[in-house]
Amino acid sequence: MGPVVELLAGSYEQVSFGYRVCTDQKEWTAKADFTHHAHTASVSAVATSERFIATGSKDETIQLYDKKKRIEHGILQHHNGTISCLEFYGNSHLISGGEDGLICVWSTMKWECLKSIRAHKGYVTSLSVHPSGKLALSVGTDKTLRTWNLVDGRSAFIKNIKQNAHIVRWSPDGDKYVVVVNNIVDVYILETASLKGTIQNPLRISSIKFLTNSILAIAGDDETVRIYDVDTEKCVGSFKAHETRVKAMDSFTLDDYSVLVTASNDGFIKMWKLHLNETIEPPVLLGEVNTAARLTCLAVWQPSSTPETAEDPTTEATTSEEVATITAELSKTKRVRITTEEVILEDESKPQKKNDGGKKKQKTQ
Repeated sequence: MGPVVELLAGSYEQVSFGYRVCTDQKEWTAKADFTHHAHTASVSAVATSERFIATGSKDETIQLYDKKKRIEHGILQHHNGTISCLEFYGNSHLISGGEDGLICVWSTMKWECLKSIRAHKGYVTSLSVHPSGKLALSVGTDKTLRTWNLVDGRSAFIKNIKQNAHIVRWSPDGDKYVVVVNNIVDVYILETASLKGTIQNPLRISSIKFLTNSILAIAGDDETVRIYDVDTEKCVGSFKAHETRVKAMDSFTLDDYSVLVTASNDGFIKMWKLHLNETIEPPVLLGEVNTAARLTCLAVWQPSSTPETAEDPTTEATTSEEVATITAELSKTKRVRITTEEVILEDESKPQKKNDGGKKKQKTQ
């Protein structure tokens, strides 16, 4: 029996899909595992942990699905406006960003909103949690890149950028990060806190995915996926992935190769085998599935070999030192402005203007 892999996708039709992938044959097949129609507007973001699947929508809610029990788990209501981005850190926390400019940190133990950060004056367009789990980067429509200390709940620094960025991502090792503005990818090195280089894609970028710490897959507003080396800033390969534009990408690693998963407006999810050697070999299509929906977002779920925990990273003894080191590196250049902006923490002793203070609203059966 091959490794367990599941493909998760959201759509304009308000539905989220789950497909279990059979990887033990030459041609992979994807079998429908679940359909989750809990939103009342299009699905805008999806993220997964060991146990839970979270989907965000233009209906201002985050819906939770329990993969272990295979049931709807409840609703998270705290944002005003579209949920623009979701990311789990391990199994203990979910981070959400929205049209209201807020970034929320949720505990997966009781599904309470631990922190509510007034992150941007405009839309939060993208966020990325550092591999250490102590910091998060965010970009928004206020033309800023911001770093958030997730341990003490403060803004670490603000960098003003000339245009509205719509994607930000840490590399897998956390030693660099990329910021995307239209068709431009700026690569920053953490050690020097400086701009390492710039990658220019032919068209506006819709999705990016680090395949290794130096290899980045980029999808633009066309049917092509391009593979770049962020160290040399050169395109090392490209291929036609779909008949229409590629909307979202994710990836996972098996044995000695990477699997890049692509989703398109044409309704197809495809899995591509990539050998990331010194010379990038042409990808091989492993399998595909037609969802018959207009796809908006994508994630890959794999069970981990480690037990599920919900440990708060703020309890680690080395937390302060680690965060101080990273933020010191990020604040070296003159373009960075240090700020002591406080996080807006929700006081549960005071009456809330909206919803139930950011706590989970359990559905009634």
